[in-house]
Amino acid sequence: MIGRTFLAVLRRDVTLALRQSTDLGMILGFFVIAASLFPFGVGPNPQVLATLAAGIIWVLALLSVMLSLDRLFQSDFEDGSLEQLALAPAPLSVIVLAKATAHWLTACVPLIAIAPLIAVMLNLPAEGYWVLLAGLALGTPTLSLIGAVGAALSLGARKAGLLIAVLVLPLYIPVLIFGVTAVDAHLTQITVQPHFLYLAALLAAAIPLCPWAAAAAIRHSVG
Repeated sequence: MIGRTFLAVLRRDVTLALRQSTDLGMILGFFVIAASLFPFGVGPNPQVLATLAAGIIWVLALLSVMLSLDRLFQSDFEDGSLEQLALAPAPLSVIVLAKATAHWLTACVPLIAIAPLIAVMLNLPAEGYWVLLAGLALGTPTLSLIGAVGAALSLGARKAGLLIAVLVLPLYIPVLIFGVTAVDAHLTQITVQPHFLYLAALLAAAIPLCPWAAAAAIRHSVG
């Protein structure tokens, strides 16, 4: 029952996200356009850009993810389907986990896919590409899970997007730090294992805790 519910919600949300392709276009467009502005702001010096590249990519990925968080629950909340999901036999935390997984697949995976293009544009050394991609793959699921908590807490609020940003940005900082320092460590011939372990630990903590917290916030909003 739980597995079927998880897959059904995941399939539904992925299908809806793919039908609303303009949202994905806006996220990717912001990611690319914002990255292209940094050479104008900090100068075209290749060494300066290479030094800043990992941090720029991670910060822009984080901001791009936040742009899509308000669609996690808001449309279901407005049409009443979120209340029906809350009354389903399956635990609400499982449904939240499915929706966060769908968000990661439709919002974060495309960002990871085009990250090498941004890395080339910002002159990141080629040996840092795999560390950047591995860090994004390990860290962005945590961003989606934490974002689900912020989206659930902001249901029904005015200017929900701004409220989500205020709620989740402080919690994103550890993921940002370990993702960036993993690339920097590899480029300076230091092992990246501790950084990846910290990212894995954050994800392991977020998987059980974030759906539970988001489910509690949803019950409060629809109750």
